[in-house]
Amino acid sequence: MRCFELIRKQVYIKPHHNALLKKRACELGVTEAELIRRAIEAHLATGPLIRKDISAWEREKEFILSRVKKGDQEKGRQWRREELYER
Repeated sequence: MRCFELIRKQVYIKPHHNALLKKRACELGVTEAELIRRAIEAHLATGPLIRKDISAWEREKEFILSRVKKGDQEKGRQWRREELYER
């Protein structure tokens, strides 16, 4: 048995990705986490290099600045973290 350290990561995926992930993990008889690890390995080993999209950062920066300008208009979040897992 190999001993290695696992690091917890939280990611957001689209609903159809979630359905595909669950289906394929079931078909292969592995956990979803194991399937994600395999996909990462396969992509990094053979995948093309990803080019940086500076325009994406510019759009994100504009969004952040628009949120900062709104200030404290919002009275905190109106949802609980647990609700995200109930979907």
